[in-house]
Formats: sequence, structure tokens, C-alpha cells
Amino acid sequence: MITGVQDVYYEVQDMKRAIAFYRDLLNLPVTEESDDWSAMNVGGVRVGLDSTEGKPTPKRAILTLKTTDLRADVKRLRDKGVKFVGEIGDYPWGSVVTFEDSEGNFLKLMQPPK
Repeated sequence: MITGVQDVYYEVQDMKRAIAFYRDLLNLPVTEESDDWSAMNVGGVRVGLDSTEGKPTPKRAILTLKTTDLRADVKRLRDKGVKFVGEIGDYPWGSVVTFEDSEGNFLKLMQPPK
């Protein structure tokens, strides 16, 4: 069951430059910071920065929805014709899968580890 927003994130080429912008110019509190992933708390919503390791970015934001049962939600959405991009990835920090909305925008479903 989808329970809320996990995060919204931007892909960034230069993490240090991006952190400086969001922290120093926008005064957003950084809650996580690494070379690969950083995040800020913006009014209770986690806004993330995902490194592309210097590769150009498509300049888009991705909405990640939090779920309590990723596999059940994937089945339910697939049965309704939702197009998934790739398979479910399982990581120490949780499981995630990418899908498209009706307009071809990417969204993700993420289930934190239990």
C-alpha cells in the first residue's frame, strides 16, 4: 500500500556544488550527505540529490512514493497496465522500482527495509 512521499530528487553532476546551492543559498538543512546521495528537509518533505558522477542530467525531478508492500503494489499497477522500467532492485537501504505515468514521466516506488 502506498503510504506517502518517500522523496523527490534531482540528478546532479557535481554534488559539492549542488549541496552548496541548496544549503548555502537556499538555507535548507542538509540531513544526509555523501558523494552519491544527499538530502534536505524541506517542510517535512525529503528533497534528494542523486549523483550522476559528472554525466549530463536530463533536468527532471523524480517523485518517489513510499510503500509498505512494493511487490503487491507492482502487481496491482501492472495488472492495471502501468508500464515499469526495469525490475525491482533490492538494496540494503530498501527496494525500489521505476515506472511511468500516463505522460511518460518517471516515478519510483520504494519500500524501506523492515
